[in-house]
Amino acid sequence: MNLPQSFTQRMQALLNDEYAAFEDALQHAAPVSIRVNQSKIALPAALKPVPWSQTAFYLPERPQFTLDPLIHAGAYYVQEASSMFLEQALRQVVNLDQELQVLDLCGAPGGKSTHIASLISPESLLVSNEVIRSRASILAENVTKWGSGNVVVTSNDPKDFGRLPSFFDVMVVDAPCSGEGMFRKDPQAVGEWSEDNVVLCSQRQQRILMDVWEALKPGGILIYSTCTWNQAENEENMAWLAAQHSAESLKIELDPSWGVEETALEGVQGYRFYPHRVQGEGFFMAVMRKAGEEETRHSTTKKKKYKLVAAGKKEKALVQGWLLQTEKFEWVQHNEVVSAVPATIFEALDELYKNLYVLYAGIEVAEVNGKKIKPLQALALSQYLNKDAFASTELDLEQALRYLRKEDINLGFSGNDWLLMQHQDIPLGWVKQIGNRLNNYYPKEWRIRMELPQELPEASFLKD
Repeated sequence: MNLPQSFTQRMQALLNDEYAAFEDALQHAAPVSIRVNQSKIALPAALKPVPWSQTAFYLPERPQFTLDPLIHAGAYYVQEASSMFLEQALRQVVNLDQELQVLDLCGAPGGKSTHIASLISPESLLVSNEVIRSRASILAENVTKWGSGNVVVTSNDPKDFGRLPSFFDVMVVDAPCSGEGMFRKDPQAVGEWSEDNVVLCSQRQQRILMDVWEALKPGGILIYSTCTWNQAENEENMAWLAAQHSAESLKIELDPSWGVEETALEGVQGYRFYPHRVQGEGFFMAVMRKAGEEETRHSTTKKKKYKLVAAGKKEKALVQGWLLQTEKFEWVQHNEVVSAVPATIFEALDELYKNLYVLYAGIEVAEVNGKKIKPLQALALSQYLNKDAFASTELDLEQALRYLRKEDINLGFSGNDWLLMQHQDIPLGWVKQIGNRLNNYYPKEWRIRMELPQELPEASFLKD
């Protein structure tokens, strides 16, 4: 790897005697790590844990993930290990038992959003945003597969969140950056790097922070991160934020065995990940508290006009048995789609619909057209699916992969009913029986496109 000269000089000055080990680490393949969705599958006993996360593990080698139905079912997420340090920030500085309103501003493709969703309470709200519409669709897909039910996917510019003053208790801003920490995973990033781009990224990060700052309530928490090592995009930006808005830097307690380096600049603490010290990629994180007293959120008791439309009694009666813990949900309807949203986030969700562009919210349960009713993919993958409400069929590996390729599959029986397709007892999606034929309702845009090899893996590495 031919590193830019000015980058090399800066890192040599920063790391001194450690630079040779750092450069050597960049010549080796990046480690492979996953984070497990405990609502769908048990934690594996045989894999090496990522030390700063309770549900993440390293894999000894990179498998062909596409050929594992469990990843399509949302049983786990492939995520870079260093970025999972977000868990420590949330556990140490946020009361996760409270009903929180959290923003993941730069959410695509979904690693941090699904991680946050696993850590906050079911009564909390997570707004997962991505400004680029095509990436927002991928984000919505991954959030849907994770199946939490209390996540809203939006596609808005950071400045749009100014319409929601003091709305969020916690903001996570994984800012677009110069990508120095991804050099060994993305050689193209090396060619695109320049000192001018570092300056541009730093300025853009400051604009992003200013655009969303008003939406963070007084006393609220900002978790800022990048995958780069220069001070301009990291410590200097946080020192600038502290000076501009009297934000307070918060400390994260570290285990020395983790290999994470704590930095300090003008009273602001930061946390750096270097590939020769940790089993992960380059990463930086800082945690700041907005000045002012924490506000208690008061729910309104007076009647108001809602943008969200309640589902009709007939539609609700058709589908409410399809979810577990139905008493926790409000039922809403948009055109023919009936969705369930946690009652605790209904008011906040209505505000989001009034002020932002919402792609996806809660659990899209069914499409209802008169007496015709079709269960939707989000229901199949929801953590609240009542599997007893449906007939189901267990698919072997080849059948599951052919189903995920949206091929026709023959199960050797007939009927006229919706069937839940499962692999290793984990739902994948729906088919509709029409006599001897099965109509495959797996989403066309999600389908596996690669040709299946003659020899398939024996089983998922997460199953014994």
